[in-house]
Amino acid sequence: MLVAAAVVATALLVLNTFLGRKVRTLRKLSPYESGLPLLDDSHKRISVKFFIVAMVFILFDVETGFLWPWATVLREGGWLVFWPMLLFLGVLVVADVYLWKKGAFDWE
Repeated sequence: MLVAAAVVATALLVLNTFLGRKVRTLRKLSPYESGLPLLDDSHKRISVKFFIVAMVFILFDVETGFLWPWATVLREGGWLVFWPMLLFLGVLVVADVYLWKKGAFDWE
């Protein structure tokens, strides 16, 4: 199935290269933001808080991704499954406390 998917994807790309229309206008080659022309050409600085919020979101997203399957097999696994997840949650609590002390949760 993987080979078939790779063959189809490669065939579509090759066919597009040879059979597709190549209309190159200034409007098509200019950059855009969400389908609209750029508002200005300046290079603006992005706050580091934006990236910190993104990393915190990933941290909580990974936590949820691990907690859901763990909760479904907790009864069958017993203590053998409980202790590694407790260690994982402890690491997450340490990370949350660190982020709190650094001010990552301050929305000023």
